[in-house]
Amino acid sequence: MSLFWRIFGLNAVVLGTATALLLWAPVTVSVPVLLTEAVILVGGLAVMLVANGALLRWGLSPLDRLTKLMTTVDLLRPGQRLPVPGGGEVAELIRTFNAMLDRLEHERATSSARVLLAQEAERRRIAQELHDEVGQSMTAILLVLGRAADEAGEPLRDELHQAQEITRESLDEVRRLVRRLRPGVLDDLGLISALTSLTHDFATHTGLHVRRRFDPDLPALEPETELVLYRVAQEGLTNAARHADAERVEVSLRRADGAVVLTIEDDGRGIEAAREGAGIRGMRERALLIGAALDITSAPGAGTRIRLTTPVPRKQP
Repeated sequence: MSLFWRIFGLNAVVLGTATALLLWAPVTVSVPVLLTEAVILVGGLAVMLVANGALLRWGLSPLDRLTKLMTTVDLLRPGQRLPVPGGGEVAELIRTFNAMLDRLEHERATSSARVLLAQEAERRRIAQELHDEVGQSMTAILLVLGRAADEAGEPLRDELHQAQEITRESLDEVRRLVRRLRPGVLDDLGLISALTSLTHDFATHTGLHVRRRFDPDLPALEPETELVLYRVAQEGLTNAARHADAERVEVSLRRADGAVVLTIEDDGRGIEAAREGAGIRGMRERALLIGAALDITSAPGAGTRIRLTTPVPRKQP
C-alpha cells in the first residue's frame, strides 16, 4: 500500500467512526448550541484527534525508524539494517536505503583497505631507511667515539664516553621505532612471537604489569590478518598507557568456533563510547579490512576491554 492510501485509509477510519457515532448516538445540536452539547462536540473532536494521531504514528512508524537510523548509522559498524515491512512506497524506500548502506559499506571497506595498505607500505619504507641509513650511521659514530675515547686523555675521555652512551641510547630508540613501524619478528617468527615481543617492550617502557594468554594451537592465518591483529594489539596497549591510567593489562589470543579472538583488557578508568578517538576508529577500519568484528566494552572506573574476532577461512576439501 502506498503512503498516500495508508494515510487516507487511517483518516477514513477515524472520520467514518465519528460519522457513525453522530448518526446513531442520541445527540442533537440546538440553535443556539447548549453548553452540554458543546462539551460533547469538543470531547468528540478531541477523541478523533487523539485517535487520528495514534493511528498516524503507528502507520508512519517505519519512517521514524528510518530517520533514526539515518542519523545514527556508522559505516565502521556494518550490518545496521531495517526490516522491510511488506510492500508499498515505505517498504521500497527502506529497501533502497538498505541497498545504499550495502554499497557504502563495500566502498568504505575497499577505500580503507587501499589506505591502510598504503600506510603499511610507507611504514615499511621508513623503517627500512631508519634501519639502513640512520642505524648504520649511528653505529659508525659509536665506533668512532669508541676509538677516540681510547686514544684521548682525561677529562676528554669521560666526555667521549658520555657521548657514546647518548648515541647508544639513541640507537636503541631508533631500533625501537623501527620495530613499531614494521615488526620484523612478525614476518620472521609469526604472530605469537611478535605479540610476545610487543608486550615485553610495552611493559619495559611503561612499567605496567602485562599478562599474556596465548593459545599454542592457533590456526594458520593470512599475513594481512596477522598484521591487523598485531596493529590492534599495539593500538590497544598504547591507549591503555596514554589514556586509561591503568596498572595492569591483559592480552589474550585464543581460538573460538571458527574464529580467532584477540582481547586487550585493562583496569583503567574506562572511556565513553561517544568519545572514541582516531585510535579506536583506526582499529575499526583495520577490522573491516579482514572482515572482523571489533567490540569495545568500557565503563567509567571499570576499565576497557577491546575484543577483535576474526573468522578463519575453512580449508577446502
